[in-house]
Amino acid sequence: MAKTDRAHRLLGAAMARREIVRRYAAMSWGHLDSEAVTVEKPIARDPRDRKRMAVVSTGRAARTDFVRLARFDSADLLRAHLHTGRTHQIRVHLSSIGHPVVGDDTYGGGGGRKLLSLPNKRHFLHAAWLRFRHPASGEMIELRSMLPPDLVQSIISAAGPDVVFGDTDPLEYFDFFRDDS
Repeated sequence: MAKTDRAHRLLGAAMARREIVRRYAAMSWGHLDSEAVTVEKPIARDPRDRKRMAVVSTGRAARTDFVRLARFDSADLLRAHLHTGRTHQIRVHLSSIGHPVVGDDTYGGGGGRKLLSLPNKRHFLHAAWLRFRHPASGEMIELRSMLPPDLVQSIISAAGPDVVFGDTDPLEYFDFFRDDS
């Protein structure tokens, strides 16, 4: 996303210092044990399947904070805050605690797509919120991405007929963008 080499270096350094805030919307199967869960487990290539990542004791440190925004019959809507940036980190961490991302064939959450009206080959994970300082001006930049229609439909299916969003994006409705760092 950088227009110059200098901006790229500065943004890379900000990422390394963990000054860039990245939050994702995820739907996980089942229910977390509490409203907020932190998963801090190392991630590396799966030694049994090189196409996957896994929690591996010799892997690189990885930390993800999860906050439950809504509890549905068979799934939780979560806000995931990445503190590190490992490949498939959210998917691996949720699978490691027994609550894989809905629709994720690779990490154990692929079954039951029809239950939540999720299209084939689609998992419920969406990069929704990014905050960082502009590398030249220092101005705080905040980028928000509302859910695409297929994930909105999935939330409608999960929430049932009692929840009406109207013209409100479900992420706004469930207070996804609340800043509780």
